[in-house]
Amino acid sequence: MSSSTAAVAEMSEVAERSDDFVLAKKSEAIYVEGRRDWMKYRELGVTEASDGKIRAQVTSASQGLSEPTGWHIHLCEGQFVYMLNGWVDLEFAGGKVVRIEEGDSMYIPGGIPHNEIATSEGFELVEVSLPADMGTEPCDPPADPTRTGRRSSG
Repeated sequence: MSSSTAAVAEMSEVAERSDDFVLAKKSEAIYVEGRRDWMKYRELGVTEASDGKIRAQVTSASQGLSEPTGWHIHLCEGQFVYMLNGWVDLEFAGGKVVRIEEGDSMYIPGGIPHNEIATSEGFELVEVSLPADMGTEPCDPPADPTRTGRRSSG
């Protein structure tokens, strides 16, 4: 049983569901397994309510990243992140480093290589992915376009 399937089974027992909505209360939080063992992942009930089309969860950490996660891609249509507090530094192709911090949001289409390279000591973010059962695969770092041997004319 995948962690998403287990979360759906637990969600049925705890979340309030009607024909119109699903309510996930912080006081009755359901935590599921996630990609990193040092983070906590709180399921928000969207996976079950959308029949697996969307996943929404609150991800939190009480310690900072000790080393980069390594280059990876997500097997999904897209991943949306909204920072509630703290910050995360991500590296993308071409050496572009982006810091997302409290109040910032970012959308990363599926299949885009990235590397989480640093975080604040603690952070909390909302993450939404399409579909709910998003995969993660390691990948090689993107080629550096400045090292292709090509010279600009001029």
